[in-house]
Amino acid sequence: MPLEIIVGAQWGDEGKGRVVDLHSTRADIVARYNGGDNAGHTVTVGDQTFKLHLVPSGIIHLHTTGVMGNGMVIYPPALLSEIEMLGAAGVPVNPRRLRLSHAAHLITPAHRALDQAQEKQRGQDQIGTTGRGIGPAYTDKVARQGLRLQDMLDPQAFQEKMQAHIQSANHLLYALYDAEPLDAVGIAQEYAGYARQLAPYIEDVGKLLWQALADGQRVLAEGAQGTLLDLDHGTYPFVTSSSPVAPGVFLGLGLGVLAVDRVIGVTKAFQTRVGAGPFPTELLGETAVRLRGTGSNPWDEFGTTTGRPRRVGWLDGVLLRYAARINGLTELVVTKLDILTGLPVVKICTAYRAGGQTFTDLPLGPADLSPFEPVYEELPGWQEDVCMARVWRDLPVQAQQYLERIGSLCGVSVSQVSVGPERDQVVDVAG
Repeated sequence: MPLEIIVGAQWGDEGKGRVVDLHSTRADIVARYNGGDNAGHTVTVGDQTFKLHLVPSGIIHLHTTGVMGNGMVIYPPALLSEIEMLGAAGVPVNPRRLRLSHAAHLITPAHRALDQAQEKQRGQDQIGTTGRGIGPAYTDKVARQGLRLQDMLDPQAFQEKMQAHIQSANHLLYALYDAEPLDAVGIAQEYAGYARQLAPYIEDVGKLLWQALADGQRVLAEGAQGTLLDLDHGTYPFVTSSSPVAPGVFLGLGLGVLAVDRVIGVTKAFQTRVGAGPFPTELLGETAVRLRGTGSNPWDEFGTTTGRPRRVGWLDGVLLRYAARINGLTELVVTKLDILTGLPVVKICTAYRAGGQTFTDLPLGPADLSPFEPVYEELPGWQEDVCMARVWRDLPVQAQQYLERIGSLCGVSVSQVSVGPERDQVVDVAG
């Protein structure tokens, strides 16, 4: 069956949005399977830049249908705002073009208030949450007390459930965090309005996708965040609350295990992350500023969702090899190669060293990286501008060597390379 999966191979922010955009040209359905509006996918089309947090980024192609799976948690005001923004930009989003899983869970103002209160209480031990209620919404889901989109289809019962949910959260906000209570009646009425607007979009998307695949339609599954933020397989506890990895597609979309055509991992040509957590190859000083940029350009390293400056460092081949294994990657797309232009030397971490030993693979996953120091390999940099490159032979020999080394380190070949923010600034390696 023609199922293709695109995942982030780092801590998110790898440039998946524009990779999804490229591959959506031949997809019938683009489906997002995890996370909420803590994600941020940026797609640049000509002079238009779309910053999407919930709607699958492939929906910008007007021939596609977007699907938001049961593995997601959805904040209705953000979703409706995004739908309105896309419509104003000439990308119509309506119930014919976007379908929402009946089993996806809702994010409420209570979840957001709890998220922010919990993070504040952690003080110096903050985990870097976006404060958008993602964690508390997933907590309610696991505790079997969450609200699902399906609940919106019964207006009276939904309003009662929402009011009870806010009242319950108010007890926690007051008793544990000394926070102001929320207006339960007002929020219940507000969400009743959202229910009326979203009801036409809701259906069993697992069945829709199964039938589409059976009919030979091409489905592109789009992950949010990245492998190293996976709840089970990431740098725990500095992780997200869902499963961004490729196997999460099946649970997050309501599909049985099917044959997959391609699993495409997206990685930057260097390493970045937002928020707290381990980062063995992190750089400070002039080189870090050089990689991050000043924030004056949308291409600079500042979070799409949070606006926070990203931490930057040399590419970590140990973690990339781990991501390739966890996801079963069949190919790599490397983004932001152009940012490395002009550096006399580029480094890549090929192993870790700890206690007199050298490790080319993680002994126990990436949760505790504190004992390890990176072992670097230096490669010659390149001075030529790569922004106009479109085929492999257009790239400087040194850039080719760097990309080949990335592929050899993780055992997965590089299929495409982005060399700038525009839609067409991509090198097809086979070209």
